[in-house]
Amino acid sequence: MPYVDRQNRICGFLDIEELENSGKFLRRYFILDTLEGSLVWYMDNPQNLPEGTSNVGSLKLTYISKVSDATKLRPKAEFCFVINAGMRKFYLQANDKQDLVEWVSALNNATKITVKACVDTSGAMKQVSYKTEIIAGVPITTTTQEKGEDQNGADRSGQRKPPGQLPYYLSRSNQDQSVIKAGYCVKQGGVMKNWKRRYFMLDDNTLSYFKSDMEREPLRVIPLKEVNRVQECKQSDLMMRDNLFELVTTSRTFYFQSDSPEEMHGWIKAISGAIVAQRGPGRSAASCFVATHPVHVQPSHVSSDVTHLCLLLE
Repeated sequence: MPYVDRQNRICGFLDIEELENSGKFLRRYFILDTLEGSLVWYMDNPQNLPEGTSNVGSLKLTYISKVSDATKLRPKAEFCFVINAGMRKFYLQANDKQDLVEWVSALNNATKITVKACVDTSGAMKQVSYKTEIIAGVPITTTTQEKGEDQNGADRSGQRKPPGQLPYYLSRSNQDQSVIKAGYCVKQGGVMKNWKRRYFMLDDNTLSYFKSDMEREPLRVIPLKEVNRVQECKQSDLMMRDNLFELVTTSRTFYFQSDSPEEMHGWIKAISGAIVAQRGPGRSAASCFVATHPVHVQPSHVSSDVTHLCLLLE
């Protein structure tokens, strides 16, 4: 889903047919910047690219005349929409229907520039307000009422409705090692601390990541029994990365970056749900550790010692 980043830009991954009528769609990271008046796309999230990496494509918003659903025009391209810009048509593929609707709405709203002003009517102290909308490069001026301006301003506030929560865990009593969730995230390396895009797969007992979704052998398998907690990263401001969450295990803390806030919360809920299903309700990682590693202390000190151990694990 598109999301708003720290610079108030709408961002997200889409597939684009860069060569018109080729039928070949390529995965790109898009940034809709209304302040700069442009739509640009990169090979990946610029946060994951070397500093100074240029975009692979851009489009001025003033060139865009219309953005619309194109699933009927391109029936083989699922969730397809088209950007009409002068003599060129850009065909893009969204991730799902809701993604398509939100991108089309965001782009159409971004190409409508409204300038409001007030003028004095002749022989009267009353002011009449009007607005000028630049749609596809054509200025359209209409009068408007103050009340109407407030209502319109609220409608065009740029705030997006919160997306529906993603399903994060379904009971699979009849299936072993079922895939609960899969998809791409960006992971920080353990030694070099660089960031690389990896394909993740969560099942009933493990979280595995692969070099890509085409690989069969994982680069690493993280047993869920070793996970102490999973949560949104509190150091995201220091790392200057959006949609960051952390997975704390008995040996290491992993940092993952999702493509959107919805994806981040979806992964957190999916992993948490799998842990609860594996260990049973009310059993945290700390309690499981104590259960499998008994502590021999005097009865009078049991409560305080176990509490201290749980705090250390947290």
